[in-house]
Amino acid sequence: MAKVHILDHPLIQHKLTFIRDKNTGSKEFRELVEEVSMLMAYEVTRDFALKDIEIETPVTTTKGQVIAGRKVVIVPILRAGIGMVSGMVNLIPAAKVGHIGLYRDPETLQPVEYYCKLPSDLNERELIVIDPMLATGGSASAAIKFLKDRKVKNIKLVCLLAAPEGIKKVQEEHPDVDIYLAAVDEKLDDHGYIVPGLGDAGDRLFGTK
Repeated sequence: MAKVHILDHPLIQHKLTFIRDKNTGSKEFRELVEEVSMLMAYEVTRDFALKDIEIETPVTTTKGQVIAGRKVVIVPILRAGIGMVSGMVNLIPAAKVGHIGLYRDPETLQPVEYYCKLPSDLNERELIVIDPMLATGGSASAAIKFLKDRKVKNIKLVCLLAAPEGIKKVQEEHPDVDIYLAAVDEKLDDHGYIVPGLGDAGDRLFGTK
């Protein structure tokens, strides 16, 4: 079973409080989501392998370490996932960015992929799927499945908030995908919103209703 990592760093929790606050406007909300995403990226990349190289300092030659192995693709789930991209890229500037868009079929209620644009060399890269909210888990699980259908094997899921229902669904359907969260909330309400949550992340990011 994949691990669930709760990133409880004080700076993350401090900023998350203001992200939740209904009085936080779109501009500040976007900035806070970017900042928390960057802090989360620090933890998500903790297990990246290193290799030794030799460099010259202004004083002498020495050995240092640089990241080795697979490179990174950041994949936001449209549209709210876009709000987390810049924070991740600030910390991992060499990362490529793909996009995946989903909607729920009104008759079957199943997620349908309507947009997917990804780098061609996915098998050589580590994929970080990002979406602020892991509510029912339907969109995240479907996005991961669509990526696996393209033969991707190395996937991590990063969300600000999750409900237990969403965590359970992703774990059951993708036991090989680790989940990174800033917080796990109480439950889903009757409309599928996370409680206490932060409302609709897309609307708050882009000032829509």
